[in-house]
Amino acid sequence: MNDKIDFIAYCLEEYKAVKNLTGKEVITLFIKNNIIDYIISCYGVLHTMGGIAITEDIDSFIRDLQIVK
Repeated sequence: MNDKIDFIAYCLEEYKAVKNLTGKEVITLFIKNNIIDYIISCYGVLHTMGGIAITEDIDSFIRDLQIVK
């Protein structure tokens, strides 16, 4: 599980850097949209991707959530 926790932190930091957000803004966004659960469930694929691709994937996931709502 430690690898997944480290990877969640990596995703958070990459998203923060790419989107120029604060850590608090990213945590709020991740919690609101269940991104941490998404990262854990897709760990096998996501951990093979770079930071920009992960950010794009998370953005796509959030857009898909908004369409469903």
